[in-house]
Amino acid sequence: MPDRPRPVRRPRGTRPPAGAAATPVEGEEAIATGTVRLEQDPDDPDGWTVLVNGVPSSYVDTADPTRLVFEYHQWTAAVLDAVHSPGPLRAVHLGGAGCAFPRYVAATRPGSRQLVLEVDADLVEVYRRSFGASGPAGFKLRAADARAGLAPLPDGSQDVVVRDAFAGDTVPAHLQTAEFLAEVDRVLAPGGLWVANLADRPPMPNSRAELATAFEVFAHAAVLAEPGMFRGRRYGNALLVASQEELPEQALVRALSGGVAPARLVLDRDARHFCAGSRVLRDELRDEPGPPPRSPEDTDA
Repeated sequence: MPDRPRPVRRPRGTRPPAGAAATPVEGEEAIATGTVRLEQDPDDPDGWTVLVNGVPSSYVDTADPTRLVFEYHQWTAAVLDAVHSPGPLRAVHLGGAGCAFPRYVAATRPGSRQLVLEVDADLVEVYRRSFGASGPAGFKLRAADARAGLAPLPDGSQDVVVRDAFAGDTVPAHLQTAEFLAEVDRVLAPGGLWVANLADRPPMPNSRAELATAFEVFAHAAVLAEPGMFRGRRYGNALLVASQEELPEQALVRALSGGVAPARLVLDRDARHFCAGSRVLRDELRDEPGPPPRSPEDTDA
C-alpha cells in the first residue's frame, strides 16, 4: 500500500461479537525482510495497521473481519462478488502481512478453502502471535515465496488467486511476468480470476505493463483505480483483474461505483488500447530473479 489508508468508520453498535482472542502489541520489530510495526487506531482500539518496512500493508479489525479499510481491499471484495456467486471459494493469497482480506473472505464466505503464501517466516510468526493462529480465522498461512508456493498446487484447483505482495512499494519482479501468470492460469479453475494489487503513479506505467502482460496469458483483463489516477492527479493503488472467461462489465461497474471508494474500470478493448505499446514483462527481461524457495511451513490461522 503506497500511502496511508483513509479509514472507513463503522457505525457504533453494529460490530459483530468478537471471535477468538487476539493479543496485538503496539511497536516495531525486526523480521527477515526488514521491519514490521503494529499501530493501534487511535479512534478504534480494535483497529490495527500493520506496516512492513514503513509501508501500511494491512488494516486488521480484531473484532470485525468484515470491515475493510483499504480502498483496494474494498475493490477486491466488489470484484469477487460481481464475478463469483455467494458461497465458499478456493483462494490463494500471495502476500500475507496482517491477512485482512483472507479474514474477510472467511467471514463472508464460510467454508472457503484458503491458502496464504508469505515469504517472510518471521512475519508469519508475528501474525500468529498478534492476531491468532487457530482454525477460527479460516485459512492456512504458509511461509513460502509466492511463485514457489504455487508450483505444487494442482491444475484447476483455485477459484481466485490474489496478489498483494510488495517489497516496499514495489511488486517483486518475478511476480509480474508472463511466465508467472502462466503458472497462475494453470492453477485456476474454469472461470477463475486473477486479481493483482499494484502501486502506480502518472501516467500509470506499471498498470500498463502488467495489463499488457496479462493479455499475453488471459483472454480478458481490466484495470481499475480511483478516477483521479487515470487523470494523472495522484499516486496510489490500482487493481488488475484477468480471466479466461468474459468479465461481467455491467456488474463490475455497478459494484465499483456504488461503494465507499468508487473506482473507474477499463476493460478488454479499452484496456488493450490503454496498454498499447507497453512491453510484455518476461522472466529474461527482469533484473530480479526472485528469492529461493523456502521449506513450506503450514499453520492453521
